[in-house]
Amino acid sequence: MAINRINLIGVPVDVCEPENLENEILEILARPGTKQIIFLSIWDLLKARHKGDFADCLKDADLILPVSKSILRGAKFLKKDVPVRYNPFTAVIQIMTIMESHFKSTYLLGSSKKTLKKAERNIHDTFPKLKIIGRYVGYYPKALENDIIQSIFKSEPSLVLLSEGIKEKNCWAYRRRNRFSSSIFLYYKDAFGIFSERIKRVKEKTFDKGNEIFVEVLHNPFKIFLIFPFLWYILILCWYKISKK
Repeated sequence: MAINRINLIGVPVDVCEPENLENEILEILARPGTKQIIFLSIWDLLKARHKGDFADCLKDADLILPVSKSILRGAKFLKKDVPVRYNPFTAVIQIMTIMESHFKSTYLLGSSKKTLKKAERNIHDTFPKLKIIGRYVGYYPKALENDIIQSIFKSEPSLVLLSEGIKEKNCWAYRRRNRFSSSIFLYYKDAFGIFSERIKRVKEKTFDKGNEIFVEVLHNPFKIFLIFPFLWYILILCWYKISKK
């Protein structure tokens, strides 16, 4: 089995080694219906502990890749299999490379018209054999949603990449899962911003050290208050450790 799904404080997380990613993507592609890959942050993990669509969305997801170092530390603290941490944009590149090497297709959904147009051009230049069979901007009027869904349904892209401007984020595909034919949905807010060179990528060294939160705080000082849910996470881990004993 390529991946192992663990349960961390009541939330599913997948252990997927990088060398197994391609086979896992191809296996997911072969499954019928709507599929989903989710990048899981520590904040998402805490949110998923509560009942709701996001918790159900995670349980239904085909692949859950952790992006926060705290998730790995939590798994190690509770003596569970430690997952591999993925840099979201690097993982998007890896997944699109896999799609291109197997002559698959993609649909782009999100961002502004200007950002999407430049992102599409750069994606085409980077992955010339990856067919882009549709695109639509984010922040769209509700009245146009049926047209977007029909476009995705009829074109049957292998991968639907969603970015900023999709209000429901990961839950967008989950809530509409019965209206698509057979595609993998992947949401990453900064995807088209980075592809269009409007947003700078977090440096690999910064990400590897788990210091990307400090970059976020520099851009939005209010994120300093995330220290409180982080402390709550530590308390929950300790409670799980004690109750296990």
